[in-house]
Amino acid sequence: MLIIPAIDIKGGKCVRLTRGDFSQQKIYLDNPCDMAVIWRKQNAKMIHVVDLDAALTGEMVNFEVIRQIVDELDIPVQVGGGIRSADAVKRYLDIGVGRVVIGSAAVTDPGLIREVLKSYRSSKIVVGIDAENGIPKIKGWTESSGMKDYELALRMKDLGVERIVYTDISRDGMLQGIGYESTKKFAEKAGMKITASGGVTNFEDLIKLDSLKPLGVDSVIIGKAFYECNFPCQKLWYHYEPGICIDRNYSTARTK
Repeated sequence: MLIIPAIDIKGGKCVRLTRGDFSQQKIYLDNPCDMAVIWRKQNAKMIHVVDLDAALTGEMVNFEVIRQIVDELDIPVQVGGGIRSADAVKRYLDIGVGRVVIGSAAVTDPGLIREVLKSYRSSKIVVGIDAENGIPKIKGWTESSGMKDYELALRMKDLGVERIVYTDISRDGMLQGIGYESTKKFAEKAGMKITASGGVTNFEDLIKLDSLKPLGVDSVIIGKAFYECNFPCQKLWYHYEPGICIDRNYSTARTK
């Protein structure tokens, strides 16, 4: 089970939201690149970055911040948030982003998925499905897609997509436990590689997710639980990919 720390960027700062609500934001660090370096220093194998401003506007507001993170690290960086054109995909991959996560456009412009998969390997193109009660939401979680989460996944599978980042919105940022049942149900119907996201609170959540590996759930994105230091004694890292919660006094010495 690959564990992927999350960095959400809004207004150039590292923040976390509660259930995607932009009015419920907490700033953890002014410089997201410093946060990325902290995760790498703790031996993270991949970083998940979301441009929250772009998720709302469709404009690559924090592109330069993300470029700095990619330049600074020697591990893959996965980027999502407002990627709604082939040009946006190209710009990210050209600066060295490991893979892009396309969310809203998978619903509003499925032709984009078909187009970019002609130019890039499927390992570079991931679809993000952020669902509430089994219904994907788009445009920064402000609109409903009008279809079931697994229906969207199967449409993407037909286009050649191999991996889904699946988020249970009702759990995201709540620190009330992973949406195990919703993730399991989705994985059973989708039959794809899945990165779980939303609500991971403690080590027990990871044990639960680990049981879903036969269904394709092979990785997990963790956000607020890391930032709020919900893994006492670093028990997590003795069993899974190495990492750590924030040490407020940790040196931000560069990795390169």
